[in-house]
Amino acid sequence: MSDILTHIDAGVMTITFNRLDKKNSITSTMYAAMADAVAQAAADASVRVVLFQGHESIFSAGNDIGDFLNQPPSTQESPVFRFLRGIATFEKPLLAAVAGPAVGIGTTMLFHCDLVYAGDNAAFSMPFVNLGLCPEAASSVLAPRMFGYHRAAEALLMGDPFFAEAAQEVGLVNRVVPPTEVNGYAQAQARKLAGKPLSSLIETKRLMKGGYQQEVLAKMDEEGQSFGRMLREPAAREAFGAFMEKRKPDFSKL
Repeated sequence: MSDILTHIDAGVMTITFNRLDKKNSITSTMYAAMADAVAQAAADASVRVVLFQGHESIFSAGNDIGDFLNQPPSTQESPVFRFLRGIATFEKPLLAAVAGPAVGIGTTMLFHCDLVYAGDNAAFSMPFVNLGLCPEAASSVLAPRMFGYHRAAEALLMGDPFFAEAAQEVGLVNRVVPPTEVNGYAQAQARKLAGKPLSSLIETKRLMKGGYQQEVLAKMDEEGQSFGRMLREPAAREAFGAFMEKRKPDFSKL
């Protein structure tokens, strides 16, 4: 079985994280598969909506740390950056169904979705600082824009999880439902959208997002450069070393 499943039905492409034994942590190969699927959806006139989903117990634990350290993104053509640019520039409706933990990019990718539905067990976190890194996916501009500066600062500087009701309050989540129902509910909403005139959906999304798309892409590039540099620096080495050795990191001299 593939770690990323794609399925097209009734105008909806569903992209499913399917690596439950590894908490749906994302490898470079999985990013490449998702980037290709998003590109296919953009080009295929029969696909009118894209929906990302995980399992009722977990959406994604974020990057697979071992794979990430062995194959760090080195250029803007790396699979993770292709995926991020793909969702940031996707013209058609983009939805997500989130249950359980959504860590790192599992949360930041949601800023590029048009509708997000969450199970009441959802836990969102952006722990980049705790790993000696910085935000990605343009979250350093999109989180303050959506949450307000102080709530974004708490989420990004502290890196602690926030839960479904709080995510709905700040606008990241549209509706909270039981975890066993979230994928089905999001699928039903996606099919409703697929029945609407695609030209109107695309133009409405363009009008809402077009004014700051270039800012988002520029911020994504800036974050990517900082992220790559910080990945090689002592704080990240200590954080990832501690993670692999199952100990608490010591940043006291960094």
